[in-house]
Amino acid sequence: MGRMLWMIIVVLLIIWLLGLVLKIGGGLIHLLLLVAGVILIFQLVTGKRKL
Repeated sequence: MGRMLWMIIVVLLIIWLLGLVLKIGGGLIHLLLLVAGVILIFQLVTGKRKL
């Protein structure tokens, strides 16, 4: 599950960067990036860490 969340975060970050460079997407891209950031923080705080 954690690996899938990281993949989603990376994909959303790439889409956001493309939208920023090409000036497309508007608020939806920023909203998706915000959701990805919340998921990232949640995963870092509550996730199990492998040593």
